[in-house]
Amino acid sequence: MPDRFAGRRSRTALAAVAALSCLGTAALAGCDSGPDRTTKGAAAGQRPSAAAPVWDRSPGSVAAVGDSITRGFDACSVLADCPEASWSTGTDSTVRSLAVRLLGASGAAERSWNHAETGARIAQLPEQMALAAKEDPDLVTVMIGANDACRDSVRVMTPVADFRASFEASMRQLRSTAPKTQVYVSSVPDLKRLWSTGRGNQLGKEIWKLGICKSMLGDADDMSAPAVARRAAVRERVVAYNDVLREVCAKDPRCRYDGGAVFDYRFTGKQLSPWDWFHPGRNGQARLAEIAYRNVTAARPPA
Repeated sequence: MPDRFAGRRSRTALAAVAALSCLGTAALAGCDSGPDRTTKGAAAGQRPSAAAPVWDRSPGSVAAVGDSITRGFDACSVLADCPEASWSTGTDSTVRSLAVRLLGASGAAERSWNHAETGARIAQLPEQMALAAKEDPDLVTVMIGANDACRDSVRVMTPVADFRASFEASMRQLRSTAPKTQVYVSSVPDLKRLWSTGRGNQLGKEIWKLGICKSMLGDADDMSAPAVARRAAVRERVVAYNDVLREVCAKDPRCRYDGGAVFDYRFTGKQLSPWDWFHPGRNGQARLAEIAYRNVTAARPPA
C-alpha cells in the first residue's frame, strides 16, 4: 500500500497492444488463433474453425507488480515485507497464492516473480512493468493505487488525470516488450472500510499514529465534520482510481479488471494484519488470492 500505508518510507525500494494483422473489430479476438483458417479448408467446403479466445484461463507463469499489499507487508511480522505470503506470487501454504493455485507449489517457486514495492505509487508502475516484461510472463497481476490516496493530506493525493496517464504509460511499457502477456488488474481496496474495521482495535490505532495512511487513518476516532469530509474525499478518490483502472484495462483485449471485487470485499478483523490492523494478514492475502483465481479462470470477465 502507501508510502505511508507501508508505515515507513525508508522501506520503499528505491504501445498499446502490438499491431494485429486482422481487419475489423469483430476479428480482434481471433487474431492470435494461429494457422490459416480460411484457405484450404474453405476451398474444400469446410467451415473455418472458430476463433480462439484471447484470454487464456490457465497461464503458465505469473509476474506481480504493485505496492505493499502484493509484497505481503505486515503479513508475517511487524513493519516488514513478507513476499512468501503475497496473494499473487507467494509460496505460503496457508495463503495459496494465485500462482500456487495456477501452477502448483513447485511451479510457483520456479515461474513467478514479484516486482511490487512497498510504498509504490502509480508513477512507479511503468518501471515495474518493464521489469515484469523482461520475465516474459503469461500473466501480470496489478494492484496499485492505495498509496496514491494514502498521503499526508487529501491535498497531495495523486490527481486522477495523473493516475490515468501513469497507468496508460504502464500498459504501453508492457506492450512494447510483451504484447501477448495477459494483465489481471485488481481494484484498489476500500480504505474507508479498512478504517472502519481497524479502528475497533486499540493496538492498531496506536500503530496508525506512526503515520500509516494519514489522509484516512489520522485522528481515527475524530468524527467531526472536517474529519468525516476528509475520509469521504479519500474514498471518492479511490473510486475514481478504480474507474480509471477499469476504463484503461477495457481498451486492451488481454487485460481483465476484477469488476471492483477487492474494493467491495468486506475485510473483517480476521483478515487484517495483527500488527497494523490495516494491511491484509495471511488470511486476508488468502482471500485476495481466491478473488484473483476466480476471476482469472472464469470463462467471462467480471461484470
